[in-house]
Amino acid sequence: QVQLVESGGGLVPAGGSLRLSCAASGRSLNYYAMGWFRRAPGKEREFVAADSWSGGSAAYYADSVKGRFTISRDNENTVALQMNSLSPDDTALYYCAARGGYGDYEEVSSYDYWGQGTQVTVSS
Repeated sequence: QVQLVESGGGLVPAGGSLRLSCAASGRSLNYYAMGWFRRAPGKEREFVAADSWSGGSAAYYADSVKGRFTISRDNENTVALQMNSLSPDDTALYYCAARGGYGDYEEVSSYDYWGQGTQVTVSS
């Protein structure tokens, strides 16, 4: 079992930056590939970013965030999402998730464990 807790959300003006963190307990994240998802008001949860096993060099991004967001691992128990050049369209509840299998990294159903989310609000 892995417990995930996100932090770092908040209110930021358009063009600003935020760094989200996801802290794990119960088991090292070295056993999982990690992903970030978000859900905007009235919309479905959508893929944002993912990495490969044990934080390998491969990283994957939604087209809407490519070039602005970066997923990284701080250590074996923490994964981060650096978000730059934020726009109001990025306003959402952001979740981190851990994937223990080989499912599609973009699919919600591929992930085994989820955090409760951290709110990001970007003002215009």
